[in-house]
Order: sequence, then C-alpha cells, then structure tokens
Amino acid sequence: MILRAAKPEDASSIAAISLEVWIGTYLKKGVSAFFADYALRRFTAAKAGMLIADPAEFILVSQNDDGIDGFIRVSEGSTAPVEGCSGFEIATFYVQPRHHGKGIGTGLLNAALAHCRSRSAASVWLTTNAENAPAIAFYLERGFVEVGKSDFTIENEHYLNNVYLHPLS
Repeated sequence: MILRAAKPEDASSIAAISLEVWIGTYLKKGVSAFFADYALRRFTAAKAGMLIADPAEFILVSQNDDGIDGFIRVSEGSTAPVEGCSGFEIATFYVQPRHHGKGIGTGLLNAALAHCRSRSAASVWLTTNAENAPAIAFYLERGFVEVGKSDFTIENEHYLNNVYLHPLS
C-alpha cells in the first residue's frame, strides 16, 4: 500500500471507487432510477478532476500493485452543519469493501489528520449516514465524537446523518 496525493490521471479511478462504494453502502435492496441518476451525475471523472485541481481540496489515494483501492478527501473552508466545528471537513472517505480490514482506512485517516494538523486545524469533522454502523464504529474507535445531526438531501428526499468531530490539539 502506497499513500500519495491524487493526480489528474486518478480522476476516473476515484469516480469508479466512489460509485462502487456509494452504491454498495447505501443501496442495499436494489438500484432505483432515482439513486442511479443521482450517483451517475455526482461521481464522474470530470468532477473528480475538478476536485483534484482545487487547492482547497486535499485528496490522498491508497494505491496497490493493480491500482487505487481507496481515497480520502479533506475540504478546507467547509461550513459544518453544527456549531463548534472547524472549516476542515473529511468530505469523502471511501475504501473498496474487498480491501477493508487491511489498514488502508486507518492509514488514509491518519494521513488526513496529519495534514489537518499541518494546516493548524483545531479539529476536523465529517458526516455519515446515521444507519452506517460500520463507518460509525470505525470513527468512534479512532477518537471521533458525535456532535450533532444533519440531513443529506437528494432533491426533496432527506436522509439523517450524524456529525462527528475529531479534536486535533
């Protein structure tokens, strides 16, 4: 496993992993056109390329011998949905399910936290679906604390998310 900054040529891999993980995590009973259309609009190589090029985004990928198996994106200057959070958000954090349990997520998270510390962030925050028990357990085991609730909205549909904060001082 090699952790490195994302490069423009990683955009299609990041988009593909995003589709795989998002659909596999949130669409347990089947894929409706509503969610398929949302995912195909949101997770594109063009959008990933724009994020890679954005200086307010820090994207780190995990690469194995065959390609990228996970990535984490920290957005600087984000506004949290609850008070008391810094402007540093872990906006996206995906590892392919077949690579869970190999230390990839921990490595990516530790590197992202180190990046935030290097930018003098007092904390970093994230949201995750309130029903995503494996992600919630992962974050709690690594020092995140729940600080509130928010809604993830697709068109007029709302999905409850938990907001987690990790102090860095």
